Amino acid sequence: MDYHYCPFCSGSLSVNPKGKRLRRYCPECGFIHYKNPTVGVAVILLRGDQVLLIKRRGSYDGMWCIPCGHVEWDEDIRLCARRELEEETGLQVELGPVFDVHSNFHDPAHQTVGVWFMGKLRGGELQPGSDAREAKFFALDSLPEKMAFPTDLLICQKLKRILLDEKDGLAHLCDEYAKYF
Repeated sequence: MDYHYCPFCSGSLSVNPKGKRLRRYCPECGFIHYKNPTVGVAVILLRGDQVLLIKRRGSYDGMWCIPCGHVEWDEDIRLCARRELEEETGLQVELGPVFDVHSNFHDPAHQTVGVWFMGKLRGGELQPGSDAREAKFFALDSLPEKMAFPTDLLICQKLKRILLDEKDGLAHLCDEYAKYF
């Protein structure tokens, strides 16, 4: 959202020419409008070399993605990830570690930071929720052509490298992280 008037004193906002980024500010009270991305979460649920995807309803209608959603105000990020997966697929999971994090710039007006968690199936019945047309598993080397988000493709490529392409893919992942310990 772009403010034109200050939400605190109702003064007209101007563009602050100082600094590296042009930001709207209020010369009357000093308010600065920072445009920050929202946080999105996704849960990676694997069945062998297959990943669970949903066919979206609404925004990006008819395109596929890893089950995901936005973190609500006052909502824990991990609880949100579990909630979104269950709403979209009918499945309950035990949430594992963070698999990856990406900035999403594919929609310049609605930028997000995405956090992908690993998940382990604990219950439920696979069925599309109210914002999904379908929910099903796809082989990592046979993903649908119409993927909604470029960052989901990056996630699937990383999974494919770890699980299918690289000899000792999990060992390679451990080596990649070992230099930080």
